[in-house]
Formats: sequence, structure tokens, C-alpha cells
Amino acid sequence: MSEPFDARPVSLVPDTVTAAFFDVDNTIVRGASSFHMARGLHRRGFFKARDIARFAVHTARYVTMGENAEAIDRLRERALELISGHSVDDVTAVAEQVYDEVLHDRIYPGTKALLDAHVAAGHQVWLVTASPVEIGDLLARRLGATGCIGTCAEHRAGVYTGRLVGDLMHGRAKADAVRTLAAREGVDLGRSYAYGDSANDVAILSAVGHPVAINPDGHLRRHARAAGWTTHEFRDRRRTARRGASVASAAGLAWGLGLAARAARRAYRGPAADV
Repeated sequence: MSEPFDARPVSLVPDTVTAAFFDVDNTIVRGASSFHMARGLHRRGFFKARDIARFAVHTARYVTMGENAEAIDRLRERALELISGHSVDDVTAVAEQVYDEVLHDRIYPGTKALLDAHVAAGHQVWLVTASPVEIGDLLARRLGATGCIGTCAEHRAGVYTGRLVGDLMHGRAKADAVRTLAAREGVDLGRSYAYGDSANDVAILSAVGHPVAINPDGHLRRHARAAGWTTHEFRDRRRTARRGASVASAAGLAWGLGLAARAARRAYRGPAADV
């Protein structure tokens, strides 16, 4: 069933064993959060326009090839080439500015109302995103959530190395991370909620007792309808066509993975810089 723009959760039982897991891009934030972050870094001279253009080519290939492991690995490598070398402090400072300048105004009020209701009920609220954990942590803090599960870029002495710690927080990796967190935090997944917008979120939505599709793409909409999942449409009617949304999301994913890279190339010209 599809709810109107200003939909609110009908009822949430207050307890401490329920959690709510929110995807970020196109679920909480309109568009790709990492794309806006990358633009903010570019405007501040962290990397050049040709770096973004070169990466866009690999993003297009990713969208064309689909989400197979080889395409994702190639995209990850290109993204990490972009970000290697910036300091964590510098990137975090820019992230704070980008939130105030851009992201704050791109948060869906309907999704924010759902998140607030979970917080009010005493539930743990986690953002689960393929974007860098630094962006997710910032959004979680600003929105009053418990924390973030995101993609982790390695850093040494406060400078990004251009490598990942673990895998992309994407697809089934999200569901695996949620199960691990639930075991650690004593969360009852059968009583928990998950919110996502795309076919990539089917795994995490299937891991909880209360899956909810928000602003779903065509595949997720069909899956949700067949499975009897609740659907919320919080997009402006003029934006529901989502033309180019998959490209923007893929670009955001990758540029975000590389959120921290190009200065590291300057800082790590020694043996440790084998990106």
C-alpha cells in the first residue's frame, strides 16, 4: 500500500530490542549524498574536474554492466584513486559544511518523521549505507540516530590511504552487517524495521520483520507489492520519474568511496602508497 507524502507511522511499540535500519540515498536524502559531498570537495580544490569526468566514465560502465562483483571492484578502485591522501579532519570539516549548505534541505520530511518516531519509541536507529561511514556518521548525529553502518576507507595517522577496510556496504553486505549488529546489540530482527528505495535493498529489507519500501524503484516496487510490504512515496510528484537516478546513485556511491583520496597521493608517495 502506498501512503501520502505526509504519512506517519501508525503505531510503534516502545521497547529496547527493536531497531530501525535506514538506507540513505533516495530514502533519507534526495539524490546521492556522496555526490553532493564530492561536489563540495571539488569546489574546495580537493580534486579537479577531469578527475570527476574520468570517474564518470567508469560509473557509466558500472550502470551498464550491472551490479556484478567485477564491476563493483573496478568502480571501487577508481573511486579510491580519487580520494587517496586527504586528511580525515579536512574531509569531516567539509562534510559538516555540505550538510548545512545542501543535505539539510534535501532530507525527505516523510522519512524524517518515521525516523523521529522510532527515536521517540526508544528504538535503536541505524543508517546503513554504501557511502563512506564519515558521511553516514554525520547524518546520524545530525538526525538524532544511534549510529551508522557504512563503507570504511582506511586511514593512517589521520590520512586516507586509498584502501578500503572490508567490503562495500552494499546489497547483501548490508544484511550481513545488520545481522552482526543485532547479535551484538541484542536486537530482535523479527520486531525490527528496515527502509530502502531500490532493488539493492531487498536483502536488508528481507532480514527484518517490518520491511518498508520508500520511494521505490520499479524492481523494488514490484517486489514489495508481491511480498505485501508497505510502500511510502515521499518524492515530489514532479520527481517520481527518477530519470537518471541510478546513474546519480552509482556516481555518488563511488565518489563517496573516494571521498578522501587525492591528497593522500601527495602525502603517501612512499612505499605505503601502493593504491
